Amino acid sequence: MRTTTATGLDAFVELLAGGGVLVLSGAGLSTESGIPDYRGPDGRRRVQPMQYSEFVGSSAARQRYWARSYVGWQRFSSAGPNAGHRAVAALQRAGVVGPVITQNVDGLHQAGGAVDVTELHGALERVVCLTCGDVTSRWHLDERMRQANPGYEVTSDEIRPDGDIALNDLDVEAFVVPLCLVCGRDTLKPDVVFFGESVPKPLVENCFGLTERARVVLVLGSSLAVMSGYRFVRRAAARGIPVGIITHGPTRGDGEATHRIDAPLGATLTELTRRLAA
Repeated sequence: MRTTTATGLDAFVELLAGGGVLVLSGAGLSTESGIPDYRGPDGRRRVQPMQYSEFVGSSAARQRYWARSYVGWQRFSSAGPNAGHRAVAALQRAGVVGPVITQNVDGLHQAGGAVDVTELHGALERVVCLTCGDVTSRWHLDERMRQANPGYEVTSDEIRPDGDIALNDLDVEAFVVPLCLVCGRDTLKPDVVFFGESVPKPLVENCFGLTERARVVLVLGSSLAVMSGYRFVRRAAARGIPVGIITHGPTRGDGEATHRIDAPLGATLTELTRRLAA
């Protein structure tokens, strides 16, 4: 049975001081970079992302996705790492944190200096063709879409964790969809796990291995609402590995947590770094 969850920064300093910490991060870590998470304080989704079955089901759905993504990418790709990302990298350099498993697709851990990052849900900076398997750069595809859609300008201040936005039907219908340069099909997809799509089993098994070898699992900015990340918290708890959670609002893993802080990620991690990496 779990003991009462420890709270407060002193408890986290004591928990993490021995090193061997596996970080599991979610969208909440990137909110201070200007990328909002999917869920509000009540745990409900703010937006409804495109489902995998919808994306693969029709060319019209893929046109809608790429039109929205083309506009949203302009703001998404300009986001940079924040104090939380930099703190994780600093804790790695200090030998406190080891590997990082991230549910985010923004690449900000690496941009902030972190290494040994497993991207559980893939990365938006890569694009894969579902027909022939060709992999290309999202930056290259963005230039191709720009050339194929001269004058296509839609003003939007919206930004989402997957780089998507909302567009009206007329803006979608005017967009020229990119085709694969190898097979010519319209089946290009960002190399990320869509809602309703499964994380590849070998990747899941690798993350289970990282979890079981950790001394501590530290969850940063994740509600753990989906099993994709929550299963690693469950595995840690089943193995008697302490679980610390730093995020805003309740999480699905609160019952497994041994340590818990509801606090801003950037300031909290910066202070932990000051105290642990001095």
